[in-house]
Amino acid sequence: MSGVTIAFASFVVITVLIYAGMHISTALFITSFGAIWLLRGDMTISATLLGLAATDAIADYEYGVIPLFVLMGFLVMVSGVGKDSYLVAHQTMRRVPGSLGHATVLGNAIFSAITGVSVAAVVLFTKLAVPEMLERGYDKKFAVGVVAGSAMLGMLIPPSVLMILYAILTDVSIGDLFLAGIIPGILMSVAFSAIIYWMAKRNPSKFGHNHAPSSYLSSMELFKKSLPILILVILVLGGMYIGFFTATEAGATGTTAAFLIAWYRKTLDRKTLWSLLVDTGHVTASLILIIIAANMFSRFLALSGLPDALEQWVTAGHYGLYTMLGIYLIVVLLLGTAMDSASTTLIAVPIFAVIFKALEADLIWIGIITMITVEIGLITPPLGIAPFVIKMTLDDKSISLNDIYVGAMPFALAAFVIVLLIIAFPWLATGLIH
Repeated sequence: MSGVTIAFASFVVITVLIYAGMHISTALFITSFGAIWLLRGDMTISATLLGLAATDAIADYEYGVIPLFVLMGFLVMVSGVGKDSYLVAHQTMRRVPGSLGHATVLGNAIFSAITGVSVAAVVLFTKLAVPEMLERGYDKKFAVGVVAGSAMLGMLIPPSVLMILYAILTDVSIGDLFLAGIIPGILMSVAFSAIIYWMAKRNPSKFGHNHAPSSYLSSMELFKKSLPILILVILVLGGMYIGFFTATEAGATGTTAAFLIAWYRKTLDRKTLWSLLVDTGHVTASLILIIIAANMFSRFLALSGLPDALEQWVTAGHYGLYTMLGIYLIVVLLLGTAMDSASTTLIAVPIFAVIFKALEADLIWIGIITMITVEIGLITPPLGIAPFVIKMTLDDKSISLNDIYVGAMPFALAAFVIVLLIIAFPWLATGLIH
């Protein structure tokens, strides 16, 4: 059996194992170990490469960004800054038709700019926005759909854990990828708000009866609630954009600022801090395991000769960039409807990154396209994770999973249009870098 055949068979095995419920890192470890053993006929080589993957793969300064941004996200949630982002957005958008929907999108965009975890945003805004929208007479499908849809912003607007994973797989700059997500993130936020405005104008009866906030914030209160958000955004994104911080340094600075904000607001005691540190350790350990497993799998692919075979296939067939990009989008969308974002990224990116390098495509541009396409899978059936999180968080029998999927569909379509725009106009993703 040739190395290329074993490589393609390994993708099938990984997919089956993940579908069977096995954790992605375990599936990658088992498949890579067995495939290298089969390829070289020596278990010692598999064990040696596993050891190298477990040490060399994470012995890099840039990987420090993972626990820092995860901890910053937890501190932001505890400090109440996430809730403040929604309150500020609500008051800002109160006169616009569908105001609570706009507030959810804007609040999510703000929250995404200071934490890189989509699921955290889903939980927070399900608790904050959905009950208020239902109480004010909003259509239930819209109420849950806008939360699911706007959750896509969490992995596009930096800092983003999924961007870090993509950067590691493709060996591109994490900082550059973060900067590349800013314009598409803003563009997607505007597109979502435009959809909400159109829907509210077209069918106002489904968008409630009282759009005013339950309590108005004075100018000083609005300023006080906005200030911590502005500080974090300026420190993290501003510091990276002007070149003052690397991504890791920005994460450390943002985490320190989030800690001080939580301490100043008296929302952080010893017990809570310890709990956050433990949770950060759990999330980081899970991500590091995935990274080590992905490194092991990449080493196997290199041994199998698949990258060279794919490069020769593309060159011999004279396939253009946009043809391969179209195939890539279809594969990522199909995987995304049945797997979580990390699994989709780890399976699709290693194969196609080789092809895009051969075609001399900008991998930062490809990365932004990947982020949006993968995140569309976050809200699409049958296994989009956001609807499941919303359903579990609400615990409302009157709202079904189908209601959430239907409500999120307009936002998934809008996101796909943004993907097409970025394909047509690459500078939307690379403009801030170049």
